[in-house]
Amino acid sequence: MLASKILVPTLRDVPAEAEIISHQLLLRAGFMRKAAAGVYTLLPMGYRVVNKIIKIVQEEMNKADGQELLLPIIQPAELWLESGRWHVYGAELFRLKDRHNRDFCLGPTHEEIITDLVKKEVSSYKQLPLLLYQIQNKYRDERRPRFGLMRSREFIMKDLYSFDRDEAGLEISYQKMFKAYTNVFQRCGLKFRPVEADSGAIGGNRSHEFVVLAGSGEAEIVYCEACDYAANVERAEAVYSAINEEDREKQLEKVVTPNMKTIGEITQFLQVSPEKCLKTLVYLADGKPVAVVVRGDREVNEIKLKNKLECLELELANDETVKELAGVPVGFIGPVGLKNVPIYLDEEASLVVNGVAGANEGDHHFINVNYPRDYQAQLVADFRLVGAGDPCPVCRGTLLSARGIEVGQIFKLGTKYSEAMEATFLDEHGKKQYMVMGCYGIGITRTMAASVEQNYDEKGIIWPMSIAPFQVVVVPVSNKDGEQMKAAQTIYRQLSEQGMEVILDDRDERAGVKFADADLIGYPLRVTVGKKTVQEGTVDIRVRRDGRELTVAIGQVVEEITALIERGL
Repeated sequence: MLASKILVPTLRDVPAEAEIISHQLLLRAGFMRKAAAGVYTLLPMGYRVVNKIIKIVQEEMNKADGQELLLPIIQPAELWLESGRWHVYGAELFRLKDRHNRDFCLGPTHEEIITDLVKKEVSSYKQLPLLLYQIQNKYRDERRPRFGLMRSREFIMKDLYSFDRDEAGLEISYQKMFKAYTNVFQRCGLKFRPVEADSGAIGGNRSHEFVVLAGSGEAEIVYCEACDYAANVERAEAVYSAINEEDREKQLEKVVTPNMKTIGEITQFLQVSPEKCLKTLVYLADGKPVAVVVRGDREVNEIKLKNKLECLELELANDETVKELAGVPVGFIGPVGLKNVPIYLDEEASLVVNGVAGANEGDHHFINVNYPRDYQAQLVADFRLVGAGDPCPVCRGTLLSARGIEVGQIFKLGTKYSEAMEATFLDEHGKKQYMVMGCYGIGITRTMAASVEQNYDEKGIIWPMSIAPFQVVVVPVSNKDGEQMKAAQTIYRQLSEQGMEVILDDRDERAGVKFADADLIGYPLRVTVGKKTVQEGTVDIRVRRDGRELTVAIGQVVEEITALIERGL
């Protein structure tokens, strides 16, 4: 490919709309352009990278017995009503009507339509297990699309669905996909961790996310170096300490706390630690108020709370709502004597002896608050966020934390969809059974963006060899020097004949511009043809990842480049 013939509109300045590195660099390097908020056109370079990732995914899915098909993007509402998700999925679902006023949606995921297909085509246990996958566009009407390809409204995704006879079969399919996903992300040259995760709107009883480690990631994970435990903080299990037997319950007492609203103010004023405080937060769960009580040094895990409440929408109540419900300003609300609002108590908070809590009266708090003596709870459960420094729930080692980008997730669905949609088969005894399902997704475009978040420097992108748009760029220093151009064309031809993905920068630009573009675009290897090539018969090979340069005789270029590609440099 000649650089003069390919559309790569590079930019020197960072676009104002771009918030994170991948968004900035994919725009600057000419890989994509914005069409609308959360909607992007992939330009030739971007599409080459996407196709590289797709090829790796296809190879690994096929090795794991997956069969590729293509499902429709436009899905009839009837199927979503049948599964019960038409009114559950929420505002992210793109809904539309055809000219006959029939309801449809643009597929954000394809559980319904694949289940409907399989239930009509599979009737016997002899046809199972079945693993079907597709790679196509998905649509989610994000409230606030941001970060380029990280949270967009249209994106490319691979989704595979497994259908098995029983839970044992599902476990086999699940482990196949776990291994296949590990292979995919290793082959893409990414540093990642598989972590336990929440199933969210997809449902199911077990899930793992594959998280690319990057400081800009939206996901926070905790992990233990003493064992293999790792989990998204949304899913991480809390470990609680036993009650101190020496700390006996004292008499409940109301004290004056003038204008002391925050945990920091209360601890300083009353000379207590945050661990002795009870923090009460009011949420609206599908519009109905609930109070959540955690220790003063903890934060509420809203995902755990939402799952326990089985609600569709959950939001923190504003100050006005809290005052209207409790009759007191925020900062003085507490569980003792709280009326008309059900209390959900974190298990760790229930163990606090002689704690401090708001007295539901302005400028007053209770001290020596104890559960269940002084107040009752609708439910006591794990409602808190787990973080670095907490004990590991497996080995009791100390958890560490990191940020990352979710690029894939696998789910055990069980019979959630097959029961709702009557997807059954006849077993060997002729008895009707529900198919046991799993689903497995990889964000293709998100994987491209995640790679950039993990592989860049001040000059631009540093693509892993396996997914780079081209492996090698050949740069003649001067287009006006006929000998240089002739040598560059010879090297370009020789490398191409060996099956390498090579681009010749034949543009009539200064050498500095070509070098800057090569670094910005992120070609793994650069071959520079200059005066030394004409005078001494050598070229310079530069490795993008570590900046190392090799001077090689022109006759050894193919051999040296081959070795570097094989080593993945």
